[in-house]
Amino acid sequence: MKYIISVAAHRYLFGFLASILSGAAFAVDCTGLADWDSGSAYHGGARVQHQVAAYQANWWNQGKNPAQFSGQWQEWTALGACDDGGSSSSSSSSSSSSSSSSSSSSSSSSSSSSSSSSGGSTCSSPQYVAGASYSAGQRVQNIGKEYICDVAGWCSSESGWAYAPGEGAYWDHAWTLAASCGSSSSSSSSGSSSGSTSSSSGGSSGSNSSRLISGYWHNFDNGSGVIPIGEVSDAFDAINVSFAEPTGAAPGEIGFVLDPLFNEQDFIAGIQAKQAAGKKIIISIGGANGQVRLESPAARDNFVASMIEIIDRYGFDGLDVDFEGHSLELDAGDADFRNPTTPVIVHLIEALQALTSHYGEDFMLTMAPETFFVQLGYSFYGGSCSGCDRRAGAYLPVIHAMRDQLDWLQVQHYNSGSIIGLDDQYHSMGVADFHIAMADMVLTGFNIGGNPDYYFPPLRQDQVLIGLPANVNAGGGFTSVSEVHAALNCLVKLEGCTTYTPHTATGWTGLGGLMTWSINWDKFNNFEFSTEHRAFLDDL
Repeated sequence: MKYIISVAAHRYLFGFLASILSGAAFAVDCTGLADWDSGSAYHGGARVQHQVAAYQANWWNQGKNPAQFSGQWQEWTALGACDDGGSSSSSSSSSSSSSSSSSSSSSSSSSSSSSSSSGGSTCSSPQYVAGASYSAGQRVQNIGKEYICDVAGWCSSESGWAYAPGEGAYWDHAWTLAASCGSSSSSSSSGSSSGSTSSSSGGSSGSNSSRLISGYWHNFDNGSGVIPIGEVSDAFDAINVSFAEPTGAAPGEIGFVLDPLFNEQDFIAGIQAKQAAGKKIIISIGGANGQVRLESPAARDNFVASMIEIIDRYGFDGLDVDFEGHSLELDAGDADFRNPTTPVIVHLIEALQALTSHYGEDFMLTMAPETFFVQLGYSFYGGSCSGCDRRAGAYLPVIHAMRDQLDWLQVQHYNSGSIIGLDDQYHSMGVADFHIAMADMVLTGFNIGGNPDYYFPPLRQDQVLIGLPANVNAGGGFTSVSEVHAALNCLVKLEGCTTYTPHTATGWTGLGGLMTWSINWDKFNNFEFSTEHRAFLDDL
């Protein structure tokens, strides 16, 4: 096995370096490429020029000089020397690909990019309104310019401060600048959701097919029994194979050992049969017993190479990050989730970026943190609070850095202590109120550690799944079917809400669905979870 992984690692490294070298062999037309700015933030795909060369961002970064950070698994890819001598242009056609670190710098970015669009035209598109329902490809006008919606969920967000085209801090994640309208029209949002008059507020369309059930299949018997993967209920849209864990042979190296109860070829055939039926089969890393700490570049590289070996061997559709225990923590003073400095955080982000880049757009990335690592960050953030657990909120920088590649976040709403919600009240497991409050936090966004300078932006609605135990044996905080349905009715329809009211005027109509630990425990419990919740989600 070690030899196979070594070969895979060398093959991957060679391909990665070859792609960089081949790109650098050609001259690049840098006309319109903005100069790299150390104060601006750039998300994956953004292009800049620096020192007579062109670069493309591999993932979100800020302050990383492209000339110094364009090596293996670093923030930038060198595209080649500029064929025009690297002349700088303030008319940046790519500035709409870079994400500003503040509203003011975002406005600056949008104004510089407008000079590259066609000017002086008359726009017939409607005025943008924060929280209105927009679809991909739809045009709107705002602040005298016309924009095309790229990501419907973000375009439709009530958070105008974040996604108002041309103004919001992250507008270029959601929109593309199309043209200048010739005359200025003011935005009705002004970065606030108070002007919302829409009947929808982002995320997916809310159709039946958009509601997912994700479940964990484990090839070990913890009292629940085992089940061949090919016999998993069709009620599950995604099957998380549990778990790939550290081998202990080398730092960061991950292995997956199939239980002797199962034949490997039958297991692979079962995966292929489920994939043919439209299901996604995802390898989950970590779990309660699989502590993964990428403390060095070598550990990061071993992690990437070994995961490629596992994914290719079994044909998985993606990976799920289920780091628990002490896998993630923040160093003292690492207060800005947007620019983490703690090695285990930074190296995990780099590893996930390398894997998603290696496999391309169809590769799936999901995460299953505990509330301790996400929602607790609202009250306590491990890098900034004195005397608190350094693990508090430690997933937040990883989620934020990977939000463009993240298919969904399935926070475990179980095995949790009481958590303070956005209403500044404690909420406890096992009832509808807890699920409403915890889901609303990631759908609304929140200040990290109570600091308004560090605001964690909301996720798209379709990126949010609620994690639940399948029965009372599966985990602490089991919630009855009726309480789960009460939570969903409140979140999606604003019906039946009692002690907690979601921060949306229209309901989180695009909520992604549910996750359970586990498929095995669901079978043990006569398929109550998958049967009852599948029918309810289809009618929601």
